[in-house]
Amino acid sequence: MEKKKLFLFDAYALIYRSYFAFIRAPRINSKGLNTSAIFGFVNTIDQVIKSELPTHLAVVFDPKGPTFRHGMFPAYKANREATPEDIRLSIPYIKEIVKALNIEIIEVDGFEADDVIGTLAGRADKEGYEVFMMKPDKDTDQIVSENVKMYKPARNGGDHEVWGVDEVNKKFGIKNPSQVIDILALWGDSADNIPGAPGIGEKTSKILIEKYDSVEGLLKNTADLKGKQKENIESNIEQILLSKELVTIDINVPIDLNIDELQKKDINENQIKDLFEELEFKTLIQRIIKEPVPVAKQQQTSMNFFDEVIEEETPRKELNSISNTKHNYLLVDNDEDIKALCEKLLASKEVCFDTETTGLGSMDNELVGMSFSIKEYEAYYIPISSDKEEAKKRLENFRPVFE
Repeated sequence: MEKKKLFLFDAYALIYRSYFAFIRAPRINSKGLNTSAIFGFVNTIDQVIKSELPTHLAVVFDPKGPTFRHGMFPAYKANREATPEDIRLSIPYIKEIVKALNIEIIEVDGFEADDVIGTLAGRADKEGYEVFMMKPDKDTDQIVSENVKMYKPARNGGDHEVWGVDEVNKKFGIKNPSQVIDILALWGDSADNIPGAPGIGEKTSKILIEKYDSVEGLLKNTADLKGKQKENIESNIEQILLSKELVTIDINVPIDLNIDELQKKDINENQIKDLFEELEFKTLIQRIIKEPVPVAKQQQTSMNFFDEVIEEETPRKELNSISNTKHNYLLVDNDEDIKALCEKLLASKEVCFDTETTGLGSMDNELVGMSFSIKEYEAYYIPISSDKEEAKKRLENFRPVFE
């Protein structure tokens, strides 16, 4: 008998990622509505359903009000910017589409999506399911197990990644995924305003947990530490322990739901068609409902965050696109080619460059890649590793160009 496969989607994580994937060329329909987040989100759901064939699935939303973590630490997520208006307006449409797709929406007051996903993943694991947690960040790495995996979206033109126990352990240099909690407790999280230990970053937190196994193990052995590190740890014990509580996913959320209720169901085609027509998603009607659309269109391409080509309608036929314009776009991904590119850039009087990042917050987001151009229709893209040491090494090649 084929094993049952459950996909759990973190709604807001995927919505934000979809929205910012189109930030430089947002999709605006004739009514003036920015449909980028809706379009990207629906494409994500559709791609996973068609490629992974889940037997069960659910979309999990964060609640509107505060969670139990705000009760523990009122400043939790206090530095978060307000939700962009375009995303706020998109949420009702996304929920209606999810309902029309006949996928369960789960939202529990007082608990974040991570907690709900962790609880459902644990239940499903015990019932013999293979579980995939669909979200791009590191928080839920802590609950990965033999049958519970992270399904991470594609980056840098590659494929998606599925992370099990071995991948998480290798990434963090630990013995088991639960130690991710201890690393995050020391490291902190500026995005969520979790303080962590002063002066302890990603690299040092991994080294300390590799040596002492846990936050508690470290605190019992502070006599081994020296200098400022010893002072920072010993004078912030309560803050570190609080940070550990804040980063720990609650896997016992009270959810009155049987996992079998999440079984994949037939979609409501009439509702989907009505919603997509209102949003002007003509190719999505064709793709999801399999209904021919008699619309003259030009093939234009854009990328969803799975780095897959998506066909779109373009009412303005006079616009050029990558499909009808001669071009030379090159991926530069080895030391020899990077050196040659730098020499070419240094010899040029004018250079155009841009950065690709995980978001728009210059202090909090990470570099994904850089692009350069020195003449029309020719450009170079340099992917940047998510490993900070590898990223610094690659960026160092470009120091002469920027200096």
